[in-house]
Amino acid sequence: MHTSRDRILTTHVGSLPRTPAVTDVVFAKEHGTLLDERALDTVVADAVVEVVARQVRAGVDIVSDGELSKISYATYIKDRISGFAGDSPRRTPHDLEEFPAYMQQAASSGGTPTYSRPRCVGPLAPMSSQPLEDDLRRFREALKGQPVGDAFMNAASPGVIALFQPNDYYPTHEAYLEAIAEAMRPEYEAIVAAGYVLQIDSPDLGLGRHTMYKERAESEYVALATLHVEVLNHALRNVAADRVRMHVCWGNYEGPHHRDVAMSVVLPIALRAKPQGLLFEASNPRHAHEWTVFRDAAIPDDKILIPGVIDSVTNFVEHPLLVAERLCRFGDIVGRERVIAGTDCGFASFAGFGRVDAEIVYAKLATMAEGAALASKRLWGRSA
Repeated sequence: MHTSRDRILTTHVGSLPRTPAVTDVVFAKEHGTLLDERALDTVVADAVVEVVARQVRAGVDIVSDGELSKISYATYIKDRISGFAGDSPRRTPHDLEEFPAYMQQAASSGGTPTYSRPRCVGPLAPMSSQPLEDDLRRFREALKGQPVGDAFMNAASPGVIALFQPNDYYPTHEAYLEAIAEAMRPEYEAIVAAGYVLQIDSPDLGLGRHTMYKERAESEYVALATLHVEVLNHALRNVAADRVRMHVCWGNYEGPHHRDVAMSVVLPIALRAKPQGLLFEASNPRHAHEWTVFRDAAIPDDKILIPGVIDSVTNFVEHPLLVAERLCRFGDIVGRERVIAGTDCGFASFAGFGRVDAEIVYAKLATMAEGAALASKRLWGRSA
């Protein structure tokens, strides 16, 4: 994993807006109405070329494929792992339950993504590596000739898969997590073997508190979230820590978030995870103040912090000076080389859904790059 050796590098959480053409073909595949798999491959491949080029033009150093081929960052696994079928009701976040009028308004106005959430109904096992091989091939082709510092690809954590896909088969939650981890292990290892940084998406460590574990005592949540990390670490046993980064968040939706568990509770759990890089929300109104948690914590010397310095659910374009201020705070805490500029969450976690206009997304990424340059000037005492 690259570090900020002579300037603050920039990246993001992974998902980026899909074009209408991409949305149409991935939903056609989801609904079983896709007539030509080659058409999907062509549409997605062309879009990945463009999304990589747009990241580069915006000043992003460490790029992704935008997760364009996936319906969502967690439910995509039903096409790669056997044992999932059907659908399941959405676990309503605790914060939205307390504001039912707003929850209904968001749902009726398209503010809630719609997609199937299959259940675990049988033994889990790797089913097909072809979807991943296709993603790797398309990304490799899109990167040719592009001046990128590094590239990463996303994969769901065992915990977030369990969060979105309830278990009807395994006798215990622990057994279910272990089965998911072992089924996902080949994907984790294949991404790294292909030369990319593996990003583990693990919102279960934050979002899980006010959805999956909202009826539990905090001590139970801590114990269960710690179990999620232990299972993840075992799944990563053949992967070097410096080839992996992990994203934690409280849910990529515009809402009150007043039931979010505090970073002071999440951070000690997240720091137990093997990945060297840690991406987290640090700019939205509910969590921007929690940079002090990092200031007061004992951050291991090998960890790289990738704070979100731009919000992923607002169309405000942050001022570069604000971005620089946020980055400098973390640079002062762990050292400039161990900070990379990131985003709070992905901008399009679900196909066909995103609160931020596609053009504004790239304007926000560009302002992040400008802010990173300003922070570099201050932290290195010279022009970046």
